[in-house]
Amino acid sequence: MNHAQSTALGRALRLLGEHGEALTADSPDAKLHEVRADLRRALDLLEESVTTAAPSTRCPEHPTGPVDSSAPDLCLLCETRRRAARRAAYDGGPLPRSGPAEPVQTRYGLRGDRPQPQQRWLPEAWNGQAWQLCGTPRRDRREAELYLAAQRRGPRPAPAYRLVHEFTDYEVLRVWGTPARADAEPLP
Repeated sequence: MNHAQSTALGRALRLLGEHGEALTADSPDAKLHEVRADLRRALDLLEESVTTAAPSTRCPEHPTGPVDSSAPDLCLLCETRRRAARRAAYDGGPLPRSGPAEPVQTRYGLRGDRPQPQQRWLPEAWNGQAWQLCGTPRRDRREAELYLAAQRRGPRPAPAYRLVHEFTDYEVLRVWGTPARADAEPLP
């Protein structure tokens, strides 16, 4: 139901409430015909705003699902799940699993178990506290070394640089300079 429909339906129902309060035993037939017309108008507005089928169960998860008259919420799907849980608890077995079955062991392993090999060179700079990435990871080692050489010749070089080789694991290949731990400057 959109805003315009809810506004029109609310207005029609308020008008019917006013008719109900004004209705007496000696109300003329013209007034009753007016109430009847307003009532039909409200029913038509309600019919236009309802877009789904009437719920067959009291279940919020499956309102139009199959009906089980013995279930407290009349929902066959939820009652079947509850019965399976009660049966498992009564039998002393584990509760039924809702997830996928155990993966089958294969000779070569599952595709998700094997990481895709990636070979990259990570240029890092020492900032006085820790090593931090100072440029985009490169796929070519020579390009990464040229980048670090340009950084060392730049206007504000770091105290030290290093090149880290990443191939499913990390290995430090080369270090330029000496990384010395520097405490943070005291606040004034």
